Amino acid sequence: MRSATPKVLHPIAGKPMLAHVLSAATALKGPNPDIHNLDIHIVYGHAGDQVRAAMGVSDAAVGVSDMVEWKNVPVNWVHQAEQLGTGHAVAQALPGIPDTHTVLVLCADVPLITPGTLTRLINAANPNGALLTVCLENPHGYGRVIRDTHSSVRGIVEEKDATEAQRQMKEINTGVMCLPASSLKTWLSQLDTDNAQGEYYLTDCVAMAHQEGKALSSVCITDPVEVQGVNDRAQLALVERAYQRRQAESLMREHGLALADPNRFDLRGHLSVGKDCFVDVDVIIEGNVTLGDGVRIGPFCRIQDTHIDSASQIHAHCDIQDTHISSNCSVGPFARLRPGTKLDQNARIGNFVETKKVTVGEGSKINHLSYIGDATLGVGVNVGAGTITCNYDGKRKYDTHIDDHAFIGSNTALVAPITIGKRATIGAGSTLRESVPPDTLAVGNKDTHLVHNWRARSKPSKSD
Repeated sequence: MRSATPKVLHPIAGKPMLAHVLSAATALKGPNPDIHNLDIHIVYGHAGDQVRAAMGVSDAAVGVSDMVEWKNVPVNWVHQAEQLGTGHAVAQALPGIPDTHTVLVLCADVPLITPGTLTRLINAANPNGALLTVCLENPHGYGRVIRDTHSSVRGIVEEKDATEAQRQMKEINTGVMCLPASSLKTWLSQLDTDNAQGEYYLTDCVAMAHQEGKALSSVCITDPVEVQGVNDRAQLALVERAYQRRQAESLMREHGLALADPNRFDLRGHLSVGKDCFVDVDVIIEGNVTLGDGVRIGPFCRIQDTHIDSASQIHAHCDIQDTHISSNCSVGPFARLRPGTKLDQNARIGNFVETKKVTVGEGSKINHLSYIGDATLGVGVNVGAGTITCNYDGKRKYDTHIDDHAFIGSNTALVAPITIGKRATIGAGSTLRESVPPDTLAVGNKDTHLVHNWRARSKPSKSD
């Protein structure tokens, strides 16, 4: 990977590869009635402390207890002090596994494996075990599956140890297998390092099983991407796009989401959608996002941990985080809604507007080039272009309150803490340091001029 980050922590859809494999494993406990107990053992070596920390094992637990839980399933962290091959790695976990159990071996750098495929493999494993295979047009670099004249699996030969004839074979070992624990313990104790890499090969157990008359079953999958291993950045990118395509197809087929281009969509979390939602190209969804009926998301947006109610529209190039957007709202283009933003019905946030910890009342508008932070806007408020709330004095932050139907002129600075009363009007270019009463016109900079009982001019009729 040419990286300081351990390989298994490189992300797919924002989640470490190891977490994807753990999710697939833990998902087996629910739908499979034959699985009464499920324990997970993670064999780790290189950069193990970093891997453990990233997966939620605290420093306090290191050296004290190796047993934690992942989604309510026990997980035992097993340290492999020396990396002596796959057989040696599995052997480190076996002392904690009863002889009566079945061992499912997974690879932490094969993140697209699905619970459905694993269930098929488990069901095929009785009584001797089963091997997951796939046929590739270009099997270079993979161990080949060797079959006897009856098509039973006779063994696996690694490419470095294979003959030229064996290298022409298309069926390869995926590294995923399901074996009875008692037999596996016996086979692993008989492994040696008489091979090109000088390692203990887990795959040699397949030949041992065949020699004992316990030939393994095999499950050959049709989608090679599901068992694609990741060994470099190019393969990481390939797996990322395959995973995103899988999510896009699920959202379109099972939930009715309309995507302008499924190949230009990224989901890095969970997305719930109502009816008739549309997402344009190059949109990134992170965390937990909910879209109500008829929501439309324009191109080049990032939306994180946000709820958007029905019939609202997010225009192009918006960045929205930890926000609640009510129905019939309009946001953007080029708007940034930071954590704590809440838009009530029919609110509008226009281009180049930034909000933070703000409630925007029903029908209120912040249309252009403004920063509004630590503020509450009432119903029907209009905020002119270039308006800012000066909410930070270098040590503390203060709130701004703008009451119903107030009108804030362009290029206004509201120095918090401050309250703008109902139906008040703030003249363009004003800097206000004191609150403004209701029904008042405030104009000024250094010295503020107040006109009480001010009644703003009504909008001209369309005939005018």
